[in-house]
Amino acid sequence: MHANNLLLEEPIRMVSILEPSKASFFPAMTKIVGTLGPKSRSVDDITGCLNAGMSVARFDFSWGDPEYHQETLENLKAAIKTTKKLCAVMLDTVGPELQVVNKSEKAISLKAEATVILTPDLQKEASSDIFPINFDGLAKSVKKGDTIFIGQYLFTGSETTSVWLEVSDVAGNDVVCVVKNSATLAGSLFTLHGSQIRIELPTLSENDKEVISTWGVQNKIDFLSLSYTRHAEDVRQTREFLSKLGDLSQTQIFAKIENIEGLHHFDEILQEADGIILSRGNLGIDLPPEKVFLFQKAAVYKCNMAGKPAVVTRVVDSMTDNLRPTRAEATDVANAVLDGTDAILLGAETLRGLYPVETISTVGRICAEAEKVFNQDLYFKKTVKYVGEPMTHLESIASSAVRAAIKVKASVIICFTSSGRAARLIAKYRPTMPVLSVVIPRLKTNQLKWSFTGAFEARQSLIVRGLFPMLADPRHPAESTSATNESVLKVALDHGKTCGIIKSHDRVVVCQKVGDASVVKIIELED
Repeated sequence: MHANNLLLEEPIRMVSILEPSKASFFPAMTKIVGTLGPKSRSVDDITGCLNAGMSVARFDFSWGDPEYHQETLENLKAAIKTTKKLCAVMLDTVGPELQVVNKSEKAISLKAEATVILTPDLQKEASSDIFPINFDGLAKSVKKGDTIFIGQYLFTGSETTSVWLEVSDVAGNDVVCVVKNSATLAGSLFTLHGSQIRIELPTLSENDKEVISTWGVQNKIDFLSLSYTRHAEDVRQTREFLSKLGDLSQTQIFAKIENIEGLHHFDEILQEADGIILSRGNLGIDLPPEKVFLFQKAAVYKCNMAGKPAVVTRVVDSMTDNLRPTRAEATDVANAVLDGTDAILLGAETLRGLYPVETISTVGRICAEAEKVFNQDLYFKKTVKYVGEPMTHLESIASSAVRAAIKVKASVIICFTSSGRAARLIAKYRPTMPVLSVVIPRLKTNQLKWSFTGAFEARQSLIVRGLFPMLADPRHPAESTSATNESVLKVALDHGKTCGIIKSHDRVVVCQKVGDASVVKIIELED
């Protein structure tokens, strides 16, 4: 294991822990992805989520039809206009997800040691004796003694609302199981997960492709969360599919690692994907409990060194029904931040939880506190050592900008970028101050009309820790030579002042291209 990024270089006065935290324009450097659903889809609810710190809205197509999600997205657009806060859109695919279909939606009680049959016959009614499932190949995939977990969709992992089954027999297409714990399942859909069982279904289903090529294209989605990514080839095939869908060629693919197979091929998947989502709900079933933390730390470290966002899920499950997280969950969120996580993904907590806004706000506050004690110095040295020499031109500029900003105690780093890559590289070195990513739009043509690019690049930095985007006006030059000509730099500085992250006499590090050269400069602001 690599050394942790924790903690304090000098002893902390215990009484200082009780001092109230200073208010900040950015709730935290770590980003929060919120899943929008029944409890978080009105304009007012989403406005609250954006003000609390959500920067990416996730639309999960495992449930709800495109019309339902479109209505939610229109409400999101209205909330963005009201709050003037940028928010990216993530489409989460269903993939080879197995589900128990409970048409009657009546709660089903199961008793330990009872027998239940899993059948692909969807005409059957779900009951405590029989579960109809949406996959006819389960009988061929399992053997006696295998473990199957069934829980309410986006299950909380509570033993009273989810059930463990052990396969006792296979009869034709049916799988006979013994119930290992008493539980009551409620709702219309339950997720079924076979522990370490290979399911022969495509990672991107025909239904997923249909949703992406209609809803996804219509809404120019920023991120695609690829559920159950098992091989690098899954990502390659998905990228090829997106490349034929106009604007979606710019959509970033985040590989969701949910099972042992994805873990085995993690390094190759990381190379192909734009980012990684560690789906700890399903992984927690596939892995022995004592191994979950080890996978998280190793995976986040690999993402950090590759300069690709790492997103962690399932952090404050108890807040689905409660106003406060458990002590263990609060510590878990902080540890994820100290490990180097870019973003925290909230699922059930905001989708159907009773306190979506409070959950986002609470997670943001925990992240902010953990960031204060993140050992940036150790992290920086570790990253530079990992990258090695000779560094690429861009990597050298990025690391130099961060080093300079820390040495002069700059309040912010301003980075001019068109692709977003330079800003992401600066964020890779985890500076202690925010990075204002000023995206300069590029003019492009398809032979019929001219258009500007830049909106995708700006929104896609909303999942990267410490990166805060601003889309520049293409009419303004990056530098101003005459007093009358308002430069993008002045606009960026004014934006920083309005946000409260830049004050008079502050030092600011600016990273930009001048001709063919990349320049890092330090400016000190006057009154």
